[in-house]
Amino acid sequence: MIELSAIHKSFGGTPVLRGVTLSVPKGESCVIIGGSGTGKSVTIKCVLGLAMPDSGTIRVDGQDVTRTDRDAFLARFGMLFQGAALFDSMPVWQNVAFRLLRGTLKRPRREAREIAIEKLRRVGLRPDVADLYPAELSGGMQKRVGLARAIAAEPQIIFFDEPTTGLDPIMAGVINDLIREIVTEMGVTAVTITHDMSSVRAIADSVAMLHDGVIKWHGPVSRLDDSGDPYLDQFVNGRAEGPIEAVR
Repeated sequence: MIELSAIHKSFGGTPVLRGVTLSVPKGESCVIIGGSGTGKSVTIKCVLGLAMPDSGTIRVDGQDVTRTDRDAFLARFGMLFQGAALFDSMPVWQNVAFRLLRGTLKRPRREAREIAIEKLRRVGLRPDVADLYPAELSGGMQKRVGLARAIAAEPQIIFFDEPTTGLDPIMAGVINDLIREIVTEMGVTAVTITHDMSSVRAIADSVAMLHDGVIKWHGPVSRLDDSGDPYLDQFVNGRAEGPIEAVR
């Protein structure tokens, strides 16, 4: 579903991606791990067309992302942003139905609200939450609203950016379980960025280790603890000593 081949990207002469090659099959949940500043978010931005690679090719379902109709292309994606990124001035249901109230996916207002309430139920929130504002919700509830928004338009591909950041361990487990259930039920292709190894083990089919602008290791989640790769081994076990230099 997603194929990146030799992707290079620099900002102000500083290379961030130095030849990223990664393939994510249809219906698979791939988690990208790596230290801060290694290019995880830039990789996703390149897939979405928010940043253009300096070289290399990106294909989604066989189509070059630089040669497709922009609106139709983006309609295939859902996104759960770090920190939920809800619109403070809109009630919850309008946040969830944001894409259904405008653009190529526009639905009648009543239908959009019904879909929003249905998606809120799917993530474990009551219908009365629909008319609240984001400031009236806990962090965990905001994250669930963000997840409901990500799936509202029935996307084929969903990106999750640090889905458990700022949550306590119990709520993080709830979000991980919801993501795993939704990905399986909808049959979507999922790409997640996270530092949380419990999330990795809960939601991943495959794991890609990004370091120094390249994929150092890519394989099934079952091989995390016996990969034989020194970069992955150091990261998974949180060791200060190893090939990844800790910033002091």
